[in-house]
Amino acid sequence: MSDIIAYIQNGELVDTQSVQNPEGLDPVYFDNSEKALEVIRHSTAHLMAQAIKDLYPEAQFFVGPVVEEGFYYDFRVKEPISDKDMKNIEKRMKKLLNKSYDITKYSISKSEAEQKFAGDDLKREVLKKIPGDEVSIYAQGEFEDLCRGPHVPNIKYLKNFKLTKIAGAYLGGDENNEMLTRIYGIAFADKEALQAHLSMIEEAKKRDHRKLGNDMDLFMFDEQSGAGLPFWLPKGARLRSKLEDMLFKAHRKRGYEPVRGPEILDSEMWQKSGHYACYGENMYLTNIDEREYGIKPMNCIGHIKMFKHGVHSYRDLPMKFFEYGVVHRHEKSGVLHGLLRVREFTQDDAHIFCTPSQIKSSVLEVVEFVDSVMKKFEFDYTMEVSTKPEKAIGEDAIWESATQGLKDALDENNLPYGIDEGGGAFYGPKIDIKITDALGRKWQCGTIQVDFNLPERFDLDFVDEDGEHKRPVMIHRAVLGSFERFIAILTEHYAGEFPFFIAPTQVIFVPISADHSEYAHALKARLIEMGIDSEVYDRNDSLNKRIRNAEKQRVPYVAIVGDEEVKNQTLAIRDRRRKEKFDIGKEAFLQKMKENLDEGIL
Repeated sequence: MSDIIAYIQNGELVDTQSVQNPEGLDPVYFDNSEKALEVIRHSTAHLMAQAIKDLYPEAQFFVGPVVEEGFYYDFRVKEPISDKDMKNIEKRMKKLLNKSYDITKYSISKSEAEQKFAGDDLKREVLKKIPGDEVSIYAQGEFEDLCRGPHVPNIKYLKNFKLTKIAGAYLGGDENNEMLTRIYGIAFADKEALQAHLSMIEEAKKRDHRKLGNDMDLFMFDEQSGAGLPFWLPKGARLRSKLEDMLFKAHRKRGYEPVRGPEILDSEMWQKSGHYACYGENMYLTNIDEREYGIKPMNCIGHIKMFKHGVHSYRDLPMKFFEYGVVHRHEKSGVLHGLLRVREFTQDDAHIFCTPSQIKSSVLEVVEFVDSVMKKFEFDYTMEVSTKPEKAIGEDAIWESATQGLKDALDENNLPYGIDEGGGAFYGPKIDIKITDALGRKWQCGTIQVDFNLPERFDLDFVDEDGEHKRPVMIHRAVLGSFERFIAILTEHYAGEFPFFIAPTQVIFVPISADHSEYAHALKARLIEMGIDSEVYDRNDSLNKRIRNAEKQRVPYVAIVGDEEVKNQTLAIRDRRRKEKFDIGKEAFLQKMKENLDEGIL
């Protein structure tokens, strides 16, 4: 059996240095389990810091946490660090491994720590964030650092690592502070897992939606026009419209009514909702006629106002509004990332107004909707119930009731879920949908949020069976999250080889000569009537070049048209998805295209 590197004590991960008597505790073994990797990666961050300190004696360190993509350390050095320097740091880390230093822990009072690090302003910043009167320090050889742990017992466990990238990071994440250097890395218990991960990273680079989006002419960004603002080119807009159409029909089948609210509202509305206080730093504000207005970061208020517009009976509930709502959020420039993190995006947003007794059935109906979409795009997914965050509105009792409602809906239907403590929206708890792509990466997409607070703040009501006015519950819900983010994930999941029903170009016709172009264009016209996009490659290039260019576009079907095909009203098909070639009659081909299109029905 593998060595024990840590224990679980009272639900917390603790290292062997922190345990006096391990009897009765659950051990964490040196392997690639989630808990073990947390310890290994945290320790490898310290090994990296030790190597940096050896190479740059004046270096000062801020924090070095474990994150989803591995670990990082933020630090300050006098000279800039490059990729070449990162390789030298790796070499020094490997050299240090030969020393087989034990990692030891000791504790001192916070006042002693303040004296110890009196000349290090970064460490003093860390100390400010540590509660209590005592702090722990971990040492390995001559290197030591302020840290709560946990760590492996000896650096010999840290052989399988790779430093992955260098970035800049504002001190404490505040763009008003100085920029520190941040180095990211990854670590595993064995070489095989490390190599598999590095191979995945290389594959991810090939699938990067920014690269594929450029190669396939899907979208663009223009820094002169503004960062984080995507432009959808014709092919990308076609892909997006197909996805929107799929979802529109699926919503209507499930009883949702389409609505559309304004993109700018008087700030009084955002103050009343709590967005101004809890989300104001992410909003764009402007003044009109000496009044402040806010461009909407969410669609909730518009739907609330439309619900409030009429008088509703209990017979009208649940009432479901949905909108492809364009929202704007002030994301910091450092976190913008292709379509995954933008400042303008469109949510597939919906709000369900229901009675408290309808919460469970409404939540389960949304879960079914999510399940149908994720299966259609071949995603596995998990769910997490996210509880009340520090910055929130509403009474604790309301939060507890809403959170329990979500748990009950999942529990009674044997649907597994995790708990994300403090991860809820400021107005209510939520179920987060996390999907896993073809490379095994997890992405946050859809969400289901139960809200008792906003109906109270906006005085929403309905008339119950006894003629009394009662408060409805509001369920906020998005299946994809946003079209931008979901399309980015889809692009990388399929490496640009989109399913037929959303592919921006579904067929490319390649006439062998100009004599065959008329037949190809006639078929293109038939397809557009069916809602299928195609192109005719009849430019003045060689046949082989036109076929190669068609293949590069990752279309599902390439159709070759020559004398035989025109004469017999057939097509010579190359099916890129199945790697097959076959001949087919024109009408049979059109029927096949319709069947492929129908596969997108939700």
